Order: sequence, then C-alpha cells, then structure tokens
Amino acid sequence: QVQLVESGGGSVQTGGSLRLSCAASGYGYSTYNIAWFRQVPGKEREGVASIATGDGSAYYADSVKDRFIISQDKAKKTVYLQMNRLKPEDTAMYYCAAAGGRLWSSFALVEDKYLYWGQGTQVSVSP
Repeated sequence: QVQLVESGGGSVQTGGSLRLSCAASGYGYSTYNIAWFRQVPGKEREGVASIATGDGSAYYADSVKDRFIISQDKAKKTVYLQMNRLKPEDTAMYYCAAAGGRLWSSFALVEDKYLYWGQGTQVSVSP
C-alpha cells in the first residue's frame, strides 16, 4: 500500500506560480512512478507530469511542458510540481498518484496505470 498526501494548492493570478507537494508513505519508494493529474468538473482527468522515483526521469503533457517542473526529494519521499506562468486553463483539482511500478514514456501519463491516489488539492488561476 502507498499513501499520498497533497498540499500547496491555492489561488493565483495569471502568470503566477505555485508549488504542489505530494508526500508518499508505505512501501517501495523508488520502485514506481508518481504523477500529477488534474481534473475539471465534467471533464476527464488529465495526466500532467510524471516522475520515475528510482532514476528521476520526468515526463510531461504538451500543455505544461516548459512551464511545469516535476521533481523529488528522495529522503523526504516527496514529489513536487513547480507550476510557473500559470494560465486560467490550469484551474483544476490536482491529484498525485502512484503507479504499481516503473512506467516508461508511453504509459507515464495513463490514468489506469496508477493504483494509489491522494485526495487532491485545488488550484485556481484568475485572469
């Protein structure tokens, strides 16, 4: 079992920045990917960024590439999502999730590869 707790959401204006944190506990940190997904009511959940916690390889959705950075602190078993140059369309509930193992690029942002989910943190970006 893996437990995940997100923090760091909030409200910012367009162009601002936020950093989300995802603290993991339980088995096997460094053996699986942790990713950030986001969801707007009425729409499907979208994969935003994923990191392989073993080797640090990162994968991004095109919509956030060059604006968001996913990173980790292995000692703290915590994954971060630094979100820069935020846009109103980034407004969503953000969830972190842990996969069952190491995922490569084709599957790194595929929702059904992730087994464990946090409760989410809201990000709101005003015009």
